[in-house]
Amino acid sequence: QVQLVESGGGLVQAGGSLRLSCAASGRTSSTFVMGWFRQAPGTEREFVAAIRWSGGSTAYADSVKGRFFISGDNANNTVYLQMNTLKPEDTAVYYCAFRFGTVLLYSLRSYNYWGQGTQLTVSS
Repeated sequence: QVQLVESGGGLVQAGGSLRLSCAASGRTSSTFVMGWFRQAPGTEREFVAAIRWSGGSTAYADSVKGRFFISGDNANNTVYLQMNTLKPEDTAVYYCAFRFGTVLLYSLRSYNYWGQGTQLTVSS
């Protein structure tokens, strides 16, 4: 089992920045991918970014490319999502996700474990 604990959500003005964190614990091994997804009210959960833990390769949704940056801390199995130049349309509940393996996948069905979600609200 893998447990994911997220933190860092909140309220921020448009144009501002915020960083989300997600700590993974349990039987993580060394070959896994961690990702971030988000879900706004009335919409489906969508892919935001992912990072392959071994090697550090990353992938981003087009809507956040150049504004959001995903990174990982090997020492404590924590993944970060640095979000810059935030827009009101970034408002959503952000979920951390985990999957074993090395392929960066965009489908939420490919991820085995999920965090509880953290709310980001961007005011205009």
